[in-house]
Amino acid sequence: MIETIDILRNPQRTRLSVEPPSRAVLDFHRRMPAYEPTLLIDAPGIATALGVGRVLIKSENRRLGLPSFKILGASWAAYRAVVDRLGYEPEPWSNINELARRHLDHLRPFALAAATDGNHGRAVAFMARLLGFEARIFVPSGTVAARIEAIERENATVTVVEGDYDHAVARAALEAGDRCLVVSDTSWAGYETTPRRVVEGYHTIFHEIEDALHAAALDQPQIVVVPIGVGALMAAAVSYYRAHSNDLVLVGVEPGDADCVLRSARAGHIETVPGPHRSIMVGLNCGTPSSLAWPLVSQGVDWFVSIDDDWARQAMRTLASAGVVAGETGAAALGGFTAFSIGPDSAARRNAAGIDETTTVLILCTEGATDPAGYRRIVGRDADTVGRVMTVARTPRP
Repeated sequence: MIETIDILRNPQRTRLSVEPPSRAVLDFHRRMPAYEPTLLIDAPGIATALGVGRVLIKSENRRLGLPSFKILGASWAAYRAVVDRLGYEPEPWSNINELARRHLDHLRPFALAAATDGNHGRAVAFMARLLGFEARIFVPSGTVAARIEAIERENATVTVVEGDYDHAVARAALEAGDRCLVVSDTSWAGYETTPRRVVEGYHTIFHEIEDALHAAALDQPQIVVVPIGVGALMAAAVSYYRAHSNDLVLVGVEPGDADCVLRSARAGHIETVPGPHRSIMVGLNCGTPSSLAWPLVSQGVDWFVSIDDDWARQAMRTLASAGVVAGETGAAALGGFTAFSIGPDSAARRNAAGIDETTTVLILCTEGATDPAGYRRIVGRDADTVGRVMTVARTPRP
């Protein structure tokens, strides 16, 4: 039997007053190559199984040619860091290639560096290649070979660091210098500007959701479920949704052996969960919350859920049956909400969260099949055999 590791109603939750995020970041992403909004999918079969009125899935399994949402934060943060290094806005430019050709020649040789469990580092390497820079990416020991190879295909140098994700972060930080910018999605003392911009970059997801709901004449969801690693994506969700409503319910999902945000919320301060973190939800295998994200996450999220890997495996198969390709990390939010809404002792939680057969739930599916062999082993077929899906709406490309 699948068992839930832990579920916590956030004792730190307060009503927040947040300024609505700017759409400038969306305008920036529209100048990236092959930009188009990712799909917002209506999944009636999943809604029925979960006993809710509607399940909407924001599928980030193909974003700007990469299999996850991470490029949104990495690209915006890298661009703003380069602007800071230049000391001026490098306008005009209509696309990234023009920016690199017209404005950045004098910086080279130049590099971007990052730590990663896979997707963030690949996104930073992708952005470095577009800008004509070198990429230096650091990964924790045990990182799947397929993810390392995908980063290397972006012309990056990949270094395996003995230890967990936090060790890789510490090693990447050493690369900062006159000819290298560190583009991290987590923060530490004296390093908060770039992680803040990573959070800002993720707002594009929520602007697209808003536009798609408007185009389809659908109401806002009552519940939004987001996977948590160090907390950057969840901080973006909090800042976006709390600018509009304190009544919408936000649920965060973590692996059971890397549930640093849940444990920190329970303790009332940031705590570290020591590694090694061995969950298959590798993008969430983070031992320490981002100090930048923590104030928003600790005050703005209603529930935290930590799950074991079987919930993620089940969610991958459920999503595939609905025509959605999701890797282990990408399926985490659905796995967590399944545990929350129909898992052991769920009746009281459903009542406390206001869940019934009329509720609309938005699930963020944050990655595709980044480990093809693992996907095949869990789902029982290759990702490219999963059928097409019906979307709620797609906002038109400008």
